[in-house]
Amino acid sequence: MEYSSLFVCLMGLGTVFFGLICLIVLTMIMGKIVGGHAAPAAAPAAAPAAAAEPNRQELVAAVSAAIAEELGTDITGIRILSMKKL
Repeated sequence: MEYSSLFVCLMGLGTVFFGLICLIVLTMIMGKIVGGHAAPAAAPAAAPAAAAEPNRQELVAAVSAAIAEELGTDITGIRILSMKKL
């Protein structure tokens, strides 16, 4: 039996969208199951900023150099105002 190209394309698209909808539904269900039983998050310990990053100027210089390289500009044209650890 020979299937037309349009039929194969539509079956492929339908399969992909059906799979994506199933993933969305499953993640919503898991979120409700886990969300109700999650333990409260402990407050993060306040670490001194100086102890976390002993060479702050070197870190800023390295980040500036990486940004300048990526943008293709001179490092003197980049000014970092603040850096936050994520």
